[in-house]
Amino acid sequence: ILLHFRFSGHSMKRENHTLTTEFSLQGFSSFQEHQLTLFVVFLALYILTLAGNIVIVTIIHIDHHLHTPMYFFLSMLSTSETIYTLVILPRMLASLVGVSQSISLAGCATQMFLFVTFGITNCFLLTAMGYDHYVAICNPLRYTVMMNKRVCVQLVGGACSIGLIVAMTQVTSVFRLPFCAAKVAHFFCDIHPVMKLSCIDTTVNEILTLIISVLVLVVPMALVFISYVLIISTILKIASAEGRQKAFATCASHLTVVVVHYGCASIAYLKPKSENTKDQDQLISVTYTVITPLLNPVVYTLRNKEVKDALLRVIGRKLS
Repeated sequence: ILLHFRFSGHSMKRENHTLTTEFSLQGFSSFQEHQLTLFVVFLALYILTLAGNIVIVTIIHIDHHLHTPMYFFLSMLSTSETIYTLVILPRMLASLVGVSQSISLAGCATQMFLFVTFGITNCFLLTAMGYDHYVAICNPLRYTVMMNKRVCVQLVGGACSIGLIVAMTQVTSVFRLPFCAAKVAHFFCDIHPVMKLSCIDTTVNEILTLIISVLVLVVPMALVFISYVLIISTILKIASAEGRQKAFATCASHLTVVVVHYGCASIAYLKPKSENTKDQDQLISVTYTVITPLLNPVVYTLRNKEVKDALLRVIGRKLS
């Protein structure tokens, strides 16, 4: 894919502009005196995120009680979140301890491509999980037919395919621009900070980015919202209070992750471009690149009885 981007290793002249062939990520330069503290905090969160997601994927793989569509989607989400954090956080942590923040255009394009691919894949995996909850609660008698293995694989494949296609479109449009500035006002190669470095007007690119953001954020959010309207209306018809409580508990973990994930991404990509300062933009980015991937294992292990029971079974098996 990235062979499509043709970069030379020296400065080039076009339309009287000196074109940049290497970027410098500014990271948290405005928090200079707090960089060591940030490093310790982010490293701890990163280790917890990796450990939590690896534990979830391992437990789901080992324990046959969790070989259901819901946990299949959860293991795919945890895998995607793990790769997503690997793309961004190691370089961000290195920059906080003074390691070189320069990145080639090809490296920047690769990082943006992987970030967009897995970020969008996560959005649609959460939508697939919402559909799974809808079928389980609203069509329980047809659940095994509607959510068979082939359907689950197709939903995951569809989520990954949409991520790849959108990432190719987005990254190609950004890296066709000529760049005259080199300082990216961010800790990774995000779309808007990189586009700001272009020598030419980027209105067309900004419109394309907005259209993509609406399609990959608003559409999945709307589908999840519709699923939960139908789910809640079905739950309220359940006669027993215990049955209603159990049904709500099934959805609570997913709904928590959905609200935070879509909420942060929407603030970052659907707000007017001049509304936030650089520091506010970075704070929002930290939320969806550091906090949200951690939220997934925390919510699904602390709030989910089946995962906790599976974890205890595995630990008990190891000890015995």
